[in-house]
Amino acid sequence: MNMRTPWPVLPIVAGLACGLLTGCGTSGDGSGTEGHRVVMGMSDDVLATDPASGYDPGSWLLFNNVFQSLLSFPKGGTLPEPELAKSCKFTDTRATVFKCELKDGLKFSNGDSLTSEDVKFSFDRMLKINDPGGPAVMFPSLGKVETPDARTVVFRLTVPDATFPSKVASGAGSVVDHRQYPADRLRGDHKAVGSGPYTLDSFDKGQAVFSVNSHYKGTAETKNAGVTLKFFHGNQTTLKKALLDGSVDIAYRGLSARDIDDIDKQDGTQGIDVVEGSSAEVQHLVFNMKDPVAGKLGVRKAMAYLIDRDALMRDVYKNTATPLYSIIPAGIVGHNTAFFDTYGERPSKAKAARALRADGITGKVTLTLWSTPTRYGPGTDAELKALAAQLNASGLFTADVKSVAFDQYEKDIAAGKYGVYVKGWVPDYPDADNFTAPFFGKGNVLDNHYDNSRITRTLIPATAAQTDRTSTDSSFAELQDIVAEQIPVLPVWQGKQYAVVRDGVYGLEYCLDASTVFRFWELSKS
Repeated sequence: MNMRTPWPVLPIVAGLACGLLTGCGTSGDGSGTEGHRVVMGMSDDVLATDPASGYDPGSWLLFNNVFQSLLSFPKGGTLPEPELAKSCKFTDTRATVFKCELKDGLKFSNGDSLTSEDVKFSFDRMLKINDPGGPAVMFPSLGKVETPDARTVVFRLTVPDATFPSKVASGAGSVVDHRQYPADRLRGDHKAVGSGPYTLDSFDKGQAVFSVNSHYKGTAETKNAGVTLKFFHGNQTTLKKALLDGSVDIAYRGLSARDIDDIDKQDGTQGIDVVEGSSAEVQHLVFNMKDPVAGKLGVRKAMAYLIDRDALMRDVYKNTATPLYSIIPAGIVGHNTAFFDTYGERPSKAKAARALRADGITGKVTLTLWSTPTRYGPGTDAELKALAAQLNASGLFTADVKSVAFDQYEKDIAAGKYGVYVKGWVPDYPDADNFTAPFFGKGNVLDNHYDNSRITRTLIPATAAQTDRTSTDSSFAELQDIVAEQIPVLPVWQGKQYAVVRDGVYGLEYCLDASTVFRFWELSKS
């Protein structure tokens, strides 16, 4: 998901690692009493209630529970399965024609019928509005949507895109009621009409209230009477206090690594437990290839030789994240360890010095690492300060850190003012394509002036045409090796997802997986 948003939450595995605690129920079989309302606290904001606009984790949490897509990701899985659709498939060998048949009797939460007209309307509307903060950017290959009848939808793509089903299954594929949404502008009343498991009853700065949708027809089975989502707007202290005093049942996204570590060490003695799940969130240092300092390969190589990821994970993140050695994270098909293989695990001052000398650099390198305080997690500033200290300890760098509010940070990056800066990424869908295609070529999300024709003209188009995703391994391996050689970005960490829960709350292990779908319907409370 766009680098504009954080989820300070790492490796993706098929199963989930769960805290050995009573709050981490594995039930879904009645261990929690059905019918209770669950209260969840979150430090992230929900930036949009209209699916044509939202492209941030908070908004997609809302979309995944209030709206439906033709396909969805099953719990613990990364391959999309039918949701609104009875079936979907590519009807050609080139992966350019994608056809879906809808289920019978579909309705929105207000009772309106849901047909192929609504699906076409939703995609056409999103592309027409093309909101800069929205998900239209995910569908550059979508040429047109056809509706031969009320239950059939045909997507015609301009170029092969084997990841199209995963894009459709994401929050970007949310279907809205064509009677309730304007075709050419965003809805501005913070209301939502979808066909998902929940209705949005109210939404304001303090909270969003959800109830079970009686018209829902899909794969989810709700285990509660509704969810109240309270917003803490980045205030970690207040969120922790609310959890401790029982004002919220679950704290999701926003507690600091130290808080999570402290609570985990309590071993459930406070009636509060930590649930850990898998995640594909990653964080990179990004290099402006036009910068007079960071644009030098020797400088980038020296930094790659000097970074001590293990120390950062231990000292800054309290092992709530793990070292990342490629732009495609562990657990995603196609992942390799290109940076580990090229630069090693342990820092090497000697190799860093040789890299600088090979580029004609003999004096200390003066460098500023640019940060933004909370957007990519509350530990970002501390992380970059620790990174600068590592560089300076080598005697090869004079590095400092400057932190800028996010709005200004984005403007300055676009203007080319920074040489080295941090970016975080939460995937839109769990495929190697989503960790590569957005990062390269014209208009990429990194804004770092890096272009490699082998990547953009050969490797990415080749992988996009392969419907058997396991057959993309060699192309993605070559791509990752090129990145490790040229270092337009330096991978730092891959996150883990955490939720902290009070005793008697169950189902969290089904909400924290590689799909990034937080499933309200799996939560229950005794």
